[in-house]
Amino acid sequence: MKKIALNGAGLLVALFAAFPVYWMVATSLKPNREIFSATPRPVPAKPTLEHYREILTGNLIPGVTFTDFFLNSALVAVATVVLSGLVALLAATAVARFRFKLRTTFLILLLVVQMIPLEALVIPLFLMIQRLGLYNTLPSLILTYLGFSLPFAVWMLRGFVAAVPKELEEAAAIDGASRAQTFRKVLFPLVAPGLVATSIFSFITAWNELIFALTFVNDQSRYTLPVAMTFFFGRDDTAWGSVMAASTLFTLPVIVFFLLVQRRMVSGLVAGAVKG
Repeated sequence: MKKIALNGAGLLVALFAAFPVYWMVATSLKPNREIFSATPRPVPAKPTLEHYREILTGNLIPGVTFTDFFLNSALVAVATVVLSGLVALLAATAVARFRFKLRTTFLILLLVVQMIPLEALVIPLFLMIQRLGLYNTLPSLILTYLGFSLPFAVWMLRGFVAAVPKELEEAAAIDGASRAQTFRKVLFPLVAPGLVATSIFSFITAWNELIFALTFVNDQSRYTLPVAMTFFFGRDDTAWGSVMAASTLFTLPVIVFFLLVQRRMVSGLVAGAVKG
């Protein structure tokens, strides 16, 4: 009975979490008359792809399509994932393998930085971006998201690097491997699950962020998807069918990315849960 109760509770939680996603997809397939009906149905009576066609073939703003916004978001997200993974792995290796002054202070600062609200950094970062000459460019978003994802990535990867026995690296050195070869052929394959776990966090951070994307970019052709979503909300009316269709397309890359790396993610979270 205890197992049945636990499974039942888990099923209820799963349904509670999945229902908004189902309602989003179902609404995106409904014609406007069903969406604004006085008695909404959970299942579309006459499914249609009209809203998807409007989004993919029309222009949200003159000269800019939904695909352009999608490519901007993909570029920013992929660049953030690659750069954060590379820099975080090097930093985590240094923290886990070497002893230097202010090492403990550095680790504490990694935690403190994550406690600062993002909204409190908008104006300082905006002024910094302007002085660097990066205002109204996608690199400004990449650098910003990189700064937010690095503390978590370094802290996570530190546990993975510390879990790798030093004897493996010493054995590779005895066999004649250089430090670069040891890092590439011994350490990197063993911490790969950790890179997957941190890359998901970096990807979601860069993919979903709105405030900085709206503040640092003024050219509408360089807007990312979260900013483009705001165009569906008018002052007097909201195109809910288009909103739900765009939200569904907006969610798909995250789902696909997670499905591709889910096996390594689970093993990575478990492998990193050690005291290093």
